[in-house]
Amino acid sequence: MPEAAPSTRDAALRRVVLIVAVLNLGYFFIEFTVARSIGSVSLLADSIDFLEDASLNLLIALALGWSLAARSRVGMLMALLLLLPGLATLWMAWQKFNAPVPPAAWALSAAATGALVVNLFCAALLVRFRQQGGSLTRAAFLSARNDAYANVAIIGAAAATWFTASGWPDLIVGLGIAAMNADAAWQVWEAARREQASAVQHTRA
Repeated sequence: MPEAAPSTRDAALRRVVLIVAVLNLGYFFIEFTVARSIGSVSLLADSIDFLEDASLNLLIALALGWSLAARSRVGMLMALLLLLPGLATLWMAWQKFNAPVPPAAWALSAAATGALVVNLFCAALLVRFRQQGGSLTRAAFLSARNDAYANVAIIGAAAATWFTASGWPDLIVGLGIAAMNADAAWQVWEAARREQASAVQHTRA
């Protein structure tokens, strides 16, 4: 079967990332509201992830068709953007460290389960494009994948909170989300640097 033309592949990718952006933005409002109402560090950090993912996918839709050098610069910007949820998590964890009040376990589990469904669906949409569009698309796929892992961890934290009546599981998972986002940011940064080097070589050739 012949390979689709670049313009056709870009159109398909643009359609997918716009769908993913809308889904992420919509669930951000849901999860943010629940997180604030129950005082969950991990859930609030995850809601920030949804806002970051929406912004990331909107930027991908705009950057399609740009030069390799331009995409590498936006990729580096996205790597920095991936760090924001982790920094927000660290700040919230510090605020609650001395008074780790447990969030409502059932609401935490329900919100995280809904987030898991959204992220798995988004990852499934993005998986076939993760090698297309360079560092930007890789950032979107890694973010959706990592968010799904984080959601499973939050569901586990909800179960631990139910049994222990402690706020520590929520705090620990929040810190884990911060570490996972830092790793994703590093991978995207490295991919963007490779694109930048390729662009320089292409210019000199």
